[in-house]
This record gives sequence, structure tokens and C-alpha cells, in this order.
Amino acid sequence: MAPTSPLTSTHQPLFTAKGRDIARGGRALLMGIVNVTADSFYDGGRYLEPERAIAHALELVAQGADLLDIGAESTKPGAIPVEENEEWQRVVPVIEGLARRVAVPISVDTMKAGVAQRALDAGASIVNDVSALRFDPDMAGVVARSGAGLILMHMQGTPQTMQQAPYYGDVVAEVTEFLGERLDVAQEAGIAKSQIVLDPGIGFGKLLVHNLALLNGLRTLAMLDRPLLVGPSRKAFIGQLVNRPVEDRAWGTAAAVAIAVERGVDIVRVHDVQTMMDVVTVASAVRSAQSPVKQERYA
Repeated sequence: MAPTSPLTSTHQPLFTAKGRDIARGGRALLMGIVNVTADSFYDGGRYLEPERAIAHALELVAQGADLLDIGAESTKPGAIPVEENEEWQRVVPVIEGLARRVAVPISVDTMKAGVAQRALDAGASIVNDVSALRFDPDMAGVVARSGAGLILMHMQGTPQTMQQAPYYGDVVAEVTEFLGERLDVAQEAGIAKSQIVLDPGIGFGKLLVHNLALLNGLRTLAMLDRPLLVGPSRKAFIGQLVNRPVEDRAWGTAAAVAIAVERGVDIVRVHDVQTMMDVVTVASAVRSAQSPVKQERYA
């Protein structure tokens, strides 16, 4: 018997994934990161074995993760691509092991249609495609036929080239235009608008100034009328600001997450679920607070 969902809610759904409504509830959602990789920038190699990855994912759910994002190919700057067979052999056992044990929706972080299909068959319900359907021409069909949720992300270049002198005239306007265009492409391929989430791609082909401008300008992206996801967790731009190694960037991440939520983001993708739960709870409460009516006396 499948476990009951912690996301069951009377709130308007953010998006749908395989016919399931993903609701926001009273705060922004937390997507816990599980990297089944050897070379991810923060936890590469730590959860390469399926049993360790599953145990880590279960811990994230126990800490309050609303969604899980499972990836088997690093997309850090300069990362070496992983062959399709190796990627699905890493990720599918983890998804199969989790699908029987958790109620939260599972996302597969991949650019490859073949990996996405196997992951969806194994129990995933969301595809997180950092190429926004540009890498594999078959990806849109896989998502359309399955009814899976789809995360479309902006990236200038590829993981191998994206940090080689990225340039923008107006990063907020250009990212908004790109995501609007990819939203149209997805719908033309038969993917319902209700299935789609948009991600401005913090750290993907952006310099420090670009990342800061995007975080500051998130309300502009909200004009696209789709849920927004951001993933600032422990990234290099935070290290540039606070001059700390990746292991010591939790506080900087917390600041970025709070600002993103205040500016309207619906989902934050993080490594540190337990810590960021307090951040999104407070930031969401502030965002949704109403100005008090005039009172004669304050307690």
C-alpha cells in the first residue's frame, strides 16, 4: 500500500506530476538534493552507492523535504559528461528503492530522455532538465506521454563551457525571455502548462553580478505565471561573497533562500533541509502576512 502524501492540501496546486497535484501549503516547498555522483561540487562520491543514497534521501524526508531530486550526472562547471547507461544504472536503483518507501514526489535530474523514461518507470514523477529540452530531442515526448512534472532551467552554454566568460546585456530580461520561449516549446510538444516549473539557473552560466541580479529580480520572472524554483545551495557565488569554502556556506545559503522566498519563489532546491526548513517557514510567513487594520492599542 502506497504511503499517504504529506502534500495533500486544499491549497491551489502549484503544478501536476503524473496526475498528482503538488500543492504549496503554507510555505515554500523544500526539494532535497541527492547526488548519486562521483564529482558533484559539494557531496560528490558521498552517496554513490545506492544504499547510502537511499539512506540520505530518507533522512532528508524525515527532516521535512517536500520533494526529492535524484541526479547521477554532475552539472557543476567543467563536469565530465556521464554515458547514458552509467547514468541510469546509478539513478534507477535509488529511485526504485525510494518509491516504495516515501510519499513525497521524486524528481530525476537528467538531460537524457532514456534516463528520464527509466526513472519515471521506476517511480519518479518529475523530470528536472537543466537543458530545458535542448539537449535531447526525445525528452519532450517522454514528458508529454507520461504526464510528468517538468522543470525547465536556464543555462548559458553547457556545464563544460558555461562559466567561460558568460555575458548578458540584461540578465533578468534575457532569462525571462528564454524561459518564456522554452515554456512555449514545451506546450507545443504536448506538455500541459500545469506540469511546468521554471528555474532561472543560479550559477549556470552566470557571474556573481548575474546571480545577484536574478535573485533581486525574481518578481519579474513571476510574470511568466508558472511556479519558480531556485537552487542557490552552497554555490560558488555565495563563497565569493562570504569568502568561505563550500562546507561553510550554510548561512550564506540561508540568506539567499530567504530572499528568494520573499520575492515569490515556490520551491527551493537545497542540500540542508533541516536548516532551511526554519528559513522558508519564517520567510513564507513574512511574505504572506497582511498589513494589520488600524488598531487603537497594541498588546
